[in-house]
Amino acid sequence: MSRTAMAGARPRVPGGGANRWVVLLVLCVSLLLVALDATVLHVAVPAVTEDLRPSGAALLWIVDAYPLVCASLLILFGTLGDRVGRRRILLLGYGLFGVASAVAALATTPEVLIAARALLGVGGAMIMPATLSILRAVFPDRRERATAIGIWTAVAAVGAATGPVLGGFLVQHFWWGSVFLVNIPLMALILPVGRLLLPESKGSGDGPWDVLGALMAAAGVLGVVLGVKRLGTGSALTEPRTVVPLAVGALLLALFVRRQRRREHPLIDMRMFARASFSTSVGCIVLAMLALVGLELIAVQYLQLVLGLSPLETGLRLLPLTFAAMAAGATGSYTLNRVGPRRMVGWGFVLTAGAVLLLTLMGQHDRPLLLTAGFVLLGFGLQTTLFGAYESMLSEAPAEHAGGAAAIGETSYQLGAGMGIALLGSVMNAAYAPGLAAATGVPAAARSAAANSLGEAYQVAAQLGGPAGKALHVAARHSFVHGLHVTLVVSAGLLLLGALAALRLPKMMECAAQTTEQSTATATEQSTATATEQSAKLPEQTSHDAAVPVCAAAEATAAARSGRAAH
Repeated sequence: MSRTAMAGARPRVPGGGANRWVVLLVLCVSLLLVALDATVLHVAVPAVTEDLRPSGAALLWIVDAYPLVCASLLILFGTLGDRVGRRRILLLGYGLFGVASAVAALATTPEVLIAARALLGVGGAMIMPATLSILRAVFPDRRERATAIGIWTAVAAVGAATGPVLGGFLVQHFWWGSVFLVNIPLMALILPVGRLLLPESKGSGDGPWDVLGALMAAAGVLGVVLGVKRLGTGSALTEPRTVVPLAVGALLLALFVRRQRRREHPLIDMRMFARASFSTSVGCIVLAMLALVGLELIAVQYLQLVLGLSPLETGLRLLPLTFAAMAAGATGSYTLNRVGPRRMVGWGFVLTAGAVLLLTLMGQHDRPLLLTAGFVLLGFGLQTTLFGAYESMLSEAPAEHAGGAAAIGETSYQLGAGMGIALLGSVMNAAYAPGLAAATGVPAAARSAAANSLGEAYQVAAQLGGPAGKALHVAARHSFVHGLHVTLVVSAGLLLLGALAALRLPKMMECAAQTTEQSTATATEQSTATATEQSAKLPEQTSHDAAVPVCAAAEATAAARSGRAAH
């Protein structure tokens, strides 16, 4: 395995060094905290509302400030890490995340909580791309990196799915601020450990950092994500508060792309998108998250409002999805080596579509075995897809642009999540509202209020009382289940579209040697000759498996290069 040090790395932890698995553990713990914080507040919203009494708009900002700020700053901090050091940005993110958690836990007004959530978003934007780009640098061998990415993606899934369970437990036994307070001791531990163990790595560092371009990207992503989120809350596309941020954001992103293409030293090398593997991987991440987040949101409403489960019971019901995702991450490296990116991502989408169609059998009554089977297939299929897409995207990106590539992947993740809530939420509302017409004896104003959501329909039905209230309650319940079925079918169609898109990915796992950038011109010439000699001696080893030959040749080349460079 290559022992060549990363550009700008600390010499005690070189790329591929013995401590790389310890480094992965530190990175996974930090990612777990960020992923937890993205969902842990969801079940605490009623308690926050009762305590702080925020307005409707303030409550939305309390929930949305974190993902909005985080998504908009991913490219800025990802590319900054390529220039000034990814470890440095990551450690700053740790400190900021801990401070913001303390402020959020002790907030006494909605404004303070919104500011703290925004600050958490800044810290999260520092941490997320840095973890993935450091992982790219520490694991130069692609097959080992595939294993590391499998663990990384599984941890992300665990964090996102465990958030509601942990939040429900903390709110039930303590107070809503405890969902933030739990971050502080963990950050206090991981900050010195990370400072001691994590390697520093940078990109080439050629040319000045494009400050204007970074700000354009941040504002552009913020506008697009904000507009998409407003669509998800039911705002019409023609409303100024929706169309203006969407249009301004899209314009700024177009100007950003144009600027990067013209600069000699761009923040993000736009030529990466010309590579089919990279652009397709990004698109698959968007489609996978579009399906996952929208389905999870609707599934939570189904479990709580239709089946009547508590928030903690709901979180526990979703745990099979988490365990299946962990299994997919643990076996992802082996699967990728055996079948290649195209089949792994494609069949992951197909399996997920099958799981979604299976869940259309859900009805008015609890069917725990069906739900468990559907969630297991859903978690395994989606995690398989995300694993193959992330690995292909990261391996296709040049090492010096690892931070920018990681930021693009994470931005795609966030954008897909926002689009999923907007698109599938709109489908759900369109299928749900007409069914309320079956409620006889309900005033038009009450029916209109009930059309907003199932939870509001239950409230209106309770206020009406009598036969009209009962009729509205039954009609809303049946209409919601019908809308859920329609949404699941649409989601399955989107997933099958992702399977078709995956056909642009390569058939096999082509493990190009990762140490090319660090080799000198002389060492490269010498190692190429040596690699050719070694390849000639391995005809049997490089022909037994369709997914392995290029990997084996690349490993021989990498070993020859590091051996020559050492001399």
